Amino acid sequence: MKKEKNVPRILFAAPASGSGKTVVTCGVLELLKRREISCVSYKCGPDYIDPMFHRYVLGIPGYNLDSFFLDPDEVRRLLAEKAGRQKMAVMEGAMGYYDGVAGSTSHASAYEVARITDTPVVLIVDGKKSSLSLVAVIQGFLEYERDSHICGVIFNRTSSVMAERLGPLVERLGVRVYGAIPVCPEAELESRHLGLTLPGEQKRLQENIEALADRLESCLDVDGLVELAKSAALLPVGGGRQQGREGQPETKEQSGTKIIRRIAIARDEAFCFYYQENLEWLEREGWELIDFSPLHDSWLPCGLSAILLGGGYPELYARELSENTSMLEEIRKARRQGVKILAECGGFLYLHQKLESMDGSVYPMAGLIEAEAYRTEKLSRFGYVVLYDRKGRRVAKGHEFHYWDSTCPGSCLKAVKPLSTRSWDCMHVEERMIAGFPHLYYKSNPDWILEFLEGGNNSGN
Repeated sequence: MKKEKNVPRILFAAPASGSGKTVVTCGVLELLKRREISCVSYKCGPDYIDPMFHRYVLGIPGYNLDSFFLDPDEVRRLLAEKAGRQKMAVMEGAMGYYDGVAGSTSHASAYEVARITDTPVVLIVDGKKSSLSLVAVIQGFLEYERDSHICGVIFNRTSSVMAERLGPLVERLGVRVYGAIPVCPEAELESRHLGLTLPGEQKRLQENIEALADRLESCLDVDGLVELAKSAALLPVGGGRQQGREGQPETKEQSGTKIIRRIAIARDEAFCFYYQENLEWLEREGWELIDFSPLHDSWLPCGLSAILLGGGYPELYARELSENTSMLEEIRKARRQGVKILAECGGFLYLHQKLESMDGSVYPMAGLIEAEAYRTEKLSRFGYVVLYDRKGRRVAKGHEFHYWDSTCPGSCLKAVKPLSTRSWDCMHVEERMIAGFPHLYYKSNPDWILEFLEGGNNSGN
């Protein structure tokens, strides 16, 4: 039996990447915080960096709403669960609004999340080098799907004069203009090869966020955006208790009231790409999460059963990681002692014998993977994947996004691109180690992850 929950919510989307979604989302989150409107934030899709910006502004974790990883009921449940007692939920789309799996469908797009959650959408349109054509773009987005959910528009990099001229034409289409952001330094965020640089790396980020909010206060109808969020329909949420292990109601032990084992989570400038849902799921399954830094710490935490080395930018810190020989030996020692190691993308690079840095230098690493990691000129593999073992059984869903490759990326699993004929071998899967480029979404097959972490042979043979 489904229940309905009142979750005021809004989604900021755009026709394409680089239109200013993160800038608008962070600025609006700051303005809502000033108004003492407590919020929770979400990123549509598998992005790891934008939720860190949301967290930087709000001081609480950001989440991913992803309809490739989760079915519609689970998407709605996650939205309702994390919104909790917050007064408003703010979502940020990924890529273009309708861009989904295989580049030719809207599956797993921001639009699909808006449709599943029945969320009003504000389209952020980049007005640089355009004028009347912007109205045609907006009309096209409104008409492409009958239930587009687009209720409003924000012009970015557009003068107030031009916005005033275009406003009446846009509103004839049945949507409201919520403001225009001029070209200004406050609305710029630094970027690099994997997207935006991390919040902690951007100089004076808090000052910039505050300046951005000051700017948006004067050019956006924030009160109107709040009212739009409040107009969202009641959210249907599946009944029953939160699920623990796949298909089973969560038990008292699985809810985090009893610690089963300890897992060390690599967290620093080099390792920081994690799905918050993965970490909270581990806690519900009874795991105690203990942060450590492969960059700065000399020793691993005591009493570990597992280590999680997430993605990030080890190539930017290859020299420092290599020079921290004490930690490298700790990783090797933990492996010899039977500690389970789960390494994804950047964490996988760290386990190699050698890693090429951003400047082309090569440094020794942990050496658990008998291979070298090297830079490529373009994205090696990109997008959603479904992982199968050697018997053809689906073991997990994940996402790849990396400019580095390996002389031995692994061959224990097969990665299959959805709605595509493309596939490739990947992953090192052993009884005590799972390592490879895919970022795994644990709840896509929680039993497989738990079988590895808590015992048993997970080799995929």
